[in-house]
Amino acid sequence: MTTTIKISPFILLFLAIFSCHNAEQKSIKTIKKDYGLFKNENDSLGVELKLNEFNNWKDLLKRTETIVCNDSLPKLTLKSDKGLKTVYFRNPCWEDFGCILIKQKNTIQIHNDTISKSDQFFYPLDSLATVLRRDFENNGKIPSLSANSEKLLIFISYDNGKIETFPKTLRKVINTYEKITDSIVLKIWLNEKLDVPPPPPPQPPEDWQTEIESLH
Repeated sequence: MTTTIKISPFILLFLAIFSCHNAEQKSIKTIKKDYGLFKNENDSLGVELKLNEFNNWKDLLKRTETIVCNDSLPKLTLKSDKGLKTVYFRNPCWEDFGCILIKQKNTIQIHNDTISKSDQFFYPLDSLATVLRRDFENNGKIPSLSANSEKLLIFISYDNGKIETFPKTLRKVINTYEKITDSIVLKIWLNEKLDVPPPPPPQPPEDWQTEIESLH
């Protein structure tokens, strides 16, 4: 005895669309971009930073330091419906360097989601495209801006309790960078914001000091 099963054309259409959708999703997920990984390096150097393991910014910086001092690169992978974007951070191992001299004109600082240039001018994070484009297109014309886009270094730092906005800020940096250039030579340091102490008060003139002493 033979049983005939009829399948509705609408069901067949649904299955075909669902199958194509799954295939498209798998294709999208295979799209992957790496930023901050240089030509002579490979992704085996990367060690993923798992943000849910850190309670504050200082703990994240300590983990970053441990990774780079073990000849590896700390990285963070950002996931979206368009694929994966992995950022490799270029922090140095401070055990190997007493200090590193970096010209301020080659840096952009983002602290607590506020952009600063040479610690003199401050901009909201939404102005990142404008700030970044000025450095990229400068080519040495304005002395206070980056002389070469490949030398540009972006510092990201937070007060200890604001780590939760870091992934969103990093995504903003990557997306803005993509709109300005097709380069993947992106240098980002995770940094600790150090307040510069105010200069000491000026000393009074010698004759003024002598006059004061004569009154006693």
